[in-house]
Amino acid sequence: MADESGLDELWLALPEEMKQNTLHGLSVAVFDNYKIVDVEKFGTKSALSGEAVTEDTVFSTASISKVVTALVCLKLAEDGAIDLDAPIATYLKSWKLPESEFSGAADVTWRQLLTHTSGTSQHGFADYYEGDDLPTLIDSLEGRLPRYDKPIEFLFAPGTDWQYSGGGYVVVQLALEDHTGISLPELAAREVFEPLGLQHTTMIQPGAVGFPTDAALVHDEAGEIIRTGLPITPQISASGMWSSPADLATFAIAIQRALAGGTDGPIKPAEARALTDIFSLEPVGGISMPFFRGFGFGNTDWFRHDGSNTGVNADLLGSMEGGYGIIMLGNGDDANTGPVFATLRREIIKRMGWSQRVPLATLPLPEPLTSKLVGTYTGLLYELGLDYRIEKQGGRLWVVSEFFTQFLGRDRSEMRYLGDNTFAIEDYPNRLQFDCETPGHKCTVLLNRPGSSADKIIRPMQKAGAEESQ
Repeated sequence: MADESGLDELWLALPEEMKQNTLHGLSVAVFDNYKIVDVEKFGTKSALSGEAVTEDTVFSTASISKVVTALVCLKLAEDGAIDLDAPIATYLKSWKLPESEFSGAADVTWRQLLTHTSGTSQHGFADYYEGDDLPTLIDSLEGRLPRYDKPIEFLFAPGTDWQYSGGGYVVVQLALEDHTGISLPELAAREVFEPLGLQHTTMIQPGAVGFPTDAALVHDEAGEIIRTGLPITPQISASGMWSSPADLATFAIAIQRALAGGTDGPIKPAEARALTDIFSLEPVGGISMPFFRGFGFGNTDWFRHDGSNTGVNADLLGSMEGGYGIIMLGNGDDANTGPVFATLRREIIKRMGWSQRVPLATLPLPEPLTSKLVGTYTGLLYELGLDYRIEKQGGRLWVVSEFFTQFLGRDRSEMRYLGDNTFAIEDYPNRLQFDCETPGHKCTVLLNRPGSSADKIIRPMQKAGAEESQ
């Protein structure tokens, strides 16, 4: 049961934090037990008009668009319209894949593109506005863009590595539209938005017929509206969707119900599993198609996707079990939304009591192991170039990292001992089994995910030094 008074206190404090971070507009949905329990809106859609954000105000969701694109592909595959494991080249009519020296590039599949294992380049794309010359999808793939001045290319052999690629999703969009003769906005409405009853979600772009009139404008770090305030994204599959928090919560809950075995919803169990099943714990702690599964905030295994375009940010967090989560949409740049989103993640999880949903049976810390672990490491939880520090305070062991500061607004998460040199971390989903018997202050850590068939990985860690505070 939600601590409604606790959430009320949080909502009352948010406007001041928004002011401190020059964030004009914010909208939040909280869901629990497969139901939306709260939708709150704050501030204004525009710095100039002062028009208040409503529950139905749509925000650009940026890269959360990729999740819907993947679901559209899964549904078409279920109907037999496409084969996700077939070469996508056979579905492309208006453009050909670039030649490549890498083995398998000519036969790259839908699934490899959707899972960011295709090896394709182009991370993301710049926005356009009314009056600009808009690139076609082929222009995007050929590099006739401000951000990319060369054609999309293969950086490694498909299926051999992972690299986030908005360009790969543009290939998917072009193949969908070439093969079906239907635009992606129409396909998404038919396959996802209408069956789920999402009345405030669209892939139609600003300026086109059918774009919502109740939309939040994008703002730069200084809080100024960027040009018209309504960015146009030709690469719709990668980052062109607009939505409201309640609609995104409804979408996430439909996935959760299907993961729990529900067969009567628009999203089927097999589709939900295909979207969320982890295929690798590298390099971001867990990745599916295309959700990120490397986040464990509040002792919860989340499926998550965020979105960040210039002047707007979005975050979708859904628990793998229990039907709870958070949607956050803000019409500011990274520096404006980041601290506010961190507060929301930390405080909502705490006030809803989600950390206690799955109790951890922990054991007393073994002193010999503890003494070996305390210190600073390069490489531990994620391969993101961050340093990690293990500290002992008051008889408890903590991981200290910039990662936790960025996402939760505090710098540490507690380590809980499970036996056999193995630890759970309060805000990280993988289990860590340490081996520090090798000489020279070097340790290795075995990462694995409970309940997942993804391969365990062994990561070497260079221990830079030892420190302890009592």
